[in-house]
Amino acid sequence: MGIYSLINHFSLERGCFSPPENSFQRTKAFIRSRVKMVQNQSSQVTMNLMNPRTGPKKHQPKPQERDQWANKMEFILAAAGHIVGLGNVWRFPYLCYKNGGGAFFIPYILFLITCGIPLFFLETSLGQYTSHGGITCWKKICPLFEGLGYGCQVVALYTGVYYIIILAWAFLYLFSSFKSELPWASCDNSWNTAGCLDHSHNQTSSFGNGTSSVVEFWERRILGLSSGIDNIGNIRWDLAGCLLLAWTLCYFCVWNGVKSTGKVVYLTATFPYVMLVVLLVRGLMLPGAREGIIFYLYPDLSRLTDPEVWIDAGSQIFYSYGVCTGVLTSLGSYNKYSNNCYKDCVYLCLLNSLTSFVAGFAIFSVLGFMANEQGVDISMVAESGPGLAFIAYPRAVAMMPLPQLWAVAFFVMIIFLGLDSEFVYQESLVTTISDMYPSIFRNNCRRKLLLLAINVANFLVGLLMVTEGGLYIFQLFDHYAASGMTLLFFAIIESVCIGWVYGADRQYDHIKDMIGYQPWPFMKYCWQYFTSAICTLTLLFTVVKYTPLKFNNTYEYPWWGYAIGGCLALSSTLMVPLWMLYAVSVTPGTLTQRLKVLCTPAKDLPTAALKEASNREAFQTFTALCTLRNP
Repeated sequence: MGIYSLINHFSLERGCFSPPENSFQRTKAFIRSRVKMVQNQSSQVTMNLMNPRTGPKKHQPKPQERDQWANKMEFILAAAGHIVGLGNVWRFPYLCYKNGGGAFFIPYILFLITCGIPLFFLETSLGQYTSHGGITCWKKICPLFEGLGYGCQVVALYTGVYYIIILAWAFLYLFSSFKSELPWASCDNSWNTAGCLDHSHNQTSSFGNGTSSVVEFWERRILGLSSGIDNIGNIRWDLAGCLLLAWTLCYFCVWNGVKSTGKVVYLTATFPYVMLVVLLVRGLMLPGAREGIIFYLYPDLSRLTDPEVWIDAGSQIFYSYGVCTGVLTSLGSYNKYSNNCYKDCVYLCLLNSLTSFVAGFAIFSVLGFMANEQGVDISMVAESGPGLAFIAYPRAVAMMPLPQLWAVAFFVMIIFLGLDSEFVYQESLVTTISDMYPSIFRNNCRRKLLLLAINVANFLVGLLMVTEGGLYIFQLFDHYAASGMTLLFFAIIESVCIGWVYGADRQYDHIKDMIGYQPWPFMKYCWQYFTSAICTLTLLFTVVKYTPLKFNNTYEYPWWGYAIGGCLALSSTLMVPLWMLYAVSVTPGTLTQRLKVLCTPAKDLPTAALKEASNREAFQTFTALCTLRNP
């Protein structure tokens, strides 16, 4: 019932006032002016509710206003920088060739449509709707699942600690690329052994008693690799210096919040594409590139019967889309309330997958060239992860004309791809803590000190990974801290929370309130059925197919190494059930009453609060009119 009909109903039917005929126009004008005032007040209420920077005044000092992206492009680039990272370059192409070439796209696209895009959209829209980071967002939506936010932030913290080590390696390679002769191209260096073989020999890593000069540069010069995790060795001080440089860059990229992050991403998110195009064009011009691309894409449909292929497809989606870490929620929280996050998310997801696909051409054209030069099969030179970035590709670069130029281009691309992914993790952590304690950390100076404390602590922990046994610790973090099983578990919990507890229809209503229309209903069905079902099946397959981690497929960790890995995984996943037990235990009432309270959204969420405030203003207007006419 509108305000006019409300006033008319009460005035004529219930006799609150009955204006005389000769004063009807004057009374009508008065009512219209009063209604206009109410509408203006409601608009102000809308702005206050939708803009987290405004709110009721308190006696305590008012926290600094919450920032927003200056424009849509800043959010797009920040999110693109987060999801388009090293996994697109060194993981997807290898998984594609390993799991049946073009046939791998069938499970990949299935996971993309049913899990990747729906979860990406869900987390971004939740952040935009609540204007809160990765923990307080879930507290507002459904307090029972606040532990999910804590678990995701633990994963983000662990990822930030070990991910930046890759930048330290890349910086050291970059600095080495400016020498007149690439140091990994020959065996005339102090770190080389008597069995060193230069890049012209036909081997991938070792052959008989000989070892590639590229492998020796990686293991003996960069890492100083020890015999195992129980022999941690000394700190590699040149790597420690590069690690300090990487953390310093990250700090100044986000030290002023989204005001600085939004400007930095114009460079960090776009420059890797320039380098990727340059390397792609160069790779396609090399002899043997055609064979490399055929090897990359040639479909082997028989591989689809192997459950490992489907597990790899699902893990790649979660790995490359950055879901279940709380980062997307934090980035979305700085959007304007009316931003069309639906279109943004779909375009970003398509950009991410397209980048992975194109990167495969850039990588396998070069690997095809290297195999052609050495006269070996491409399977002998194809590697994944750090092995591709720091062994296979540097070896290929050493065989090209102007090798220093292409080495610099490649490692600059690696640094930029890793840098924006890394500093977005730090932005997410600071955003989450600031939203939990706004009166303390919304202050710009305190926020910078918080960021500095996080970076210094992470740097000190990271020093363990730049020791001679650091690569063993790095692999533990990579395998357990942000494992596929952890992310799958969080995805299931997210889907259950939104699809069944909070309500997918309710979330769709909020999205419609923000963007003006309802998205494709398929997203809602994914939250309710498909995402949780597919993730559950994938998680079960992963558990059944689980094998203990081995370094280089040969070195087995001691029992306490696996125990550390298990603790890393459990420290995040256990946050969900432990928080539920804690929340239920401290909430008063019967068990049913407790669960009802813990599954009830906060009353200050934008749409619900806006309706409440508007109804209150309308009632006050009606009461005032009655009082004026009937004192």
